Amino acid sequence: MRIILISVIMIVLGTILTGIYYDSKKKQGSKKTLKKVLLYNLSIFIPLLLMAIAIVIPDIVYAATQGASDVNGLGLIAVAIATGLATIGAGNAVGAVGSSALGAISEDPDILGKTLIYVGLAEGIAIYGLIISILILGRL
Repeated sequence: MRIILISVIMIVLGTILTGIYYDSKKKQGSKKTLKKVLLYNLSIFIPLLLMAIAIVIPDIVYAATQGASDVNGLGLIAVAIATGLATIGAGNAVGAVGSSALGAISEDPDILGKTLIYVGLAEGIAIYGLIISILILGRL
């Protein structure tokens, strides 16, 4: 397990240092080389990460079942999925609406209030996911 984790850490650090090196070179074709190196690193990193997860997951499940036998694991997964997907959706919506709102405000400053309402509605998606998560936790 330690060998896999050390390998993953070395690959991540190698990718970061390679990116910094090729970014500082500013030569013709360095972006193409950087893409090749990144693809190579990802082709090694992802299988190592999956192996580490496959080794760690049984230990985590065993530890979780020893202490809390009255908690439903699928309910906790449902809470995590509801919260995670809601925040991803809210981030996507706020990004799209916020950038559009800034563009519209730069053309006509009088519509600031309207654009804030739309951004607030987009942020409400995360609140809906949080409410659903709280309701699911209340049922466990």
